[in-house]
Amino acid sequence: MSGLRIPLDGAEGPDGAGTATAVNVLAPNPSPMTLDGTNTWIVGGADAVLVVDPGPDDEAHLRRVAERVDGRRVTAVLLTHGHADHSEGAGPLARLLGAPVRALDPRHRLGEEGLDDGDVVTAGDVEVRVVATPGHSFDSLCFWLPGDRAMLTGDTVLGRGTTTIAPDGDLGDYLRSLDRLRQGAEMLEATALLPGHGPVLPDPAGVLNAYVVHRRMRLEQVREAIRRGARDTREIVEMIYADVDPALWPAAEMSVAAQLDYLKTTL
Repeated sequence: MSGLRIPLDGAEGPDGAGTATAVNVLAPNPSPMTLDGTNTWIVGGADAVLVVDPGPDDEAHLRRVAERVDGRRVTAVLLTHGHADHSEGAGPLARLLGAPVRALDPRHRLGEEGLDDGDVVTAGDVEVRVVATPGHSFDSLCFWLPGDRAMLTGDTVLGRGTTTIAPDGDLGDYLRSLDRLRQGAEMLEATALLPGHGPVLPDPAGVLNAYVVHRRMRLEQVREAIRRGARDTREIVEMIYADVDPALWPAAEMSVAAQLDYLKTTL
């Protein structure tokens, strides 16, 4: 599950895009919600790699990922979160490659090790640092690649548009996660965001600033819709998402519900 097509500036990609140690293998599951499809990231060097977000359980896609691994040792399959468009293929790929699946949510693990904030995972001399970013979902993680000054963002930040707050997510958590990522991007001089859907983004601090501004704008629009007499999530969506394809309104309703819950706790 990803988000709505609200334009933000994007860059190269998605298939084959990446950095010095990360390359995208695009899954064949495009949709209004998944954009071009799920980005499966192969991260590592000449001898060992990690696979991040195998995507759907699609035999041709998983075989293509295995081909791009090209005989290198796979130290683990990592999940940014457990939504099916990112995790469904994890078990089949892990069995194919002989690797464990590591995730924050124990339900999606294959093996004894999970993932948590501050963990460091390696593939040869390539280091991946785990950053907890709950909000889009309760179990959302981002992965910092210090050698590339790049962040794998899952659905926390998309290559185009902005993400939804899923029923297992929380807007307050999401805003705190955005602030954390924004501060980190500025402090670490990040050069790229590698999202779970859509193209690579070359201006992390600018993108994250835009995400925060957009969320605050939507909150004010929800407040205004309530002042104008909107009585439920559908009426709010009809008012403030009038320029969005109605096929995406169910996703917009999820985000509006999250915004209403957030406003109740901040009154």
